[in-house]
Amino acid sequence: MELHQHPIIQHIQKFVLLTGEEQQLLLSLFQEKQLLRRQYLLQAGDVCKYDSFVLEGCLRSFYVDDKGDEHTLHFAMEDWWITDLESFLHQTPALVHIEALTPVTVLQIDKPSLEHLYSAAPAMERFFRILHQNAYLAQNRRILNNISMNGEQRYLELLNQYPDLLQRVPQKYIASYLGITPVFLSQIRAKLGHRN
Repeated sequence: MELHQHPIIQHIQKFVLLTGEEQQLLLSLFQEKQLLRRQYLLQAGDVCKYDSFVLEGCLRSFYVDDKGDEHTLHFAMEDWWITDLESFLHQTPALVHIEALTPVTVLQIDKPSLEHLYSAAPAMERFFRILHQNAYLAQNRRILNNISMNGEQRYLELLNQYPDLLQRVPQKYIASYLGITPVFLSQIRAKLGHRN
């Protein structure tokens, strides 16, 4: 496969242009990792050592509260990134788990390699700034949706934005992400004529 055809290069070049040398450097700094379904990419309490780009599969990040209830925070599919950003940037224990929902292949970069990449390929610093800005905006939109929309409206918004996601993720995790019970999600889907 030619460099410019690699999925991560194609993804990054939607936002910034990289020279051939920068593309080679980038690929040399990322390591491929494969996970089985239900295997953890990160467990709460561990320091997050990598930022991960999803080549194949689907993952979720979630928080476990004091009662033992899981709260799904994010999903990641092909061409998406996933990490515990606070743990990764500050090298502190993670508060969340990241679990593979399907067999997964990711490309991972550690913090020292990322800092080297920023120095050697300044466009990558711009890329990650754009990536983090977009993530911040999405998080803000989700908070506002949770405040201003009911469960059905939040489901419809998610369905509109990420229809593929809903086909790949178990309904109990969708319900958790939306902040509703699986039973209520099932009622919403039945009302809208969606198959469970």
